[in-house]
Amino acid sequence: MSTPKSRKRRRHSAAFKAKVGMEAMIGVKTVGQIAREYQIHPVQVTQWKGVIRDRLPELFASPAGPDPQAEHLVAQLHEKIGELTVELDWLKKKSRQLGL
Repeated sequence: MSTPKSRKRRRHSAAFKAKVGMEAMIGVKTVGQIAREYQIHPVQVTQWKGVIRDRLPELFASPAGPDPQAEHLVAQLHEKIGELTVELDWLKKKSRQLGL
């Protein structure tokens, strides 16, 4: 008896998935033709096409508002800059008074 060939699972890059999915979206070739050309299962082509179709509206959605954590961090940094500026001005004044 012969043992079945073990197939190594192939991992495809995001760019490859996008390319194949877009070809399927365009519709010049059938899903079967695309699958044969890239040596992948037709179901996989259909899945990638579906992902593109479902997520396309996200590309045109307005961006979310500003990140509250980022705004808080910016406020903290501005406060620190203010403190350091006051300290620097004080040190400059004292160094002039001491003739340094």
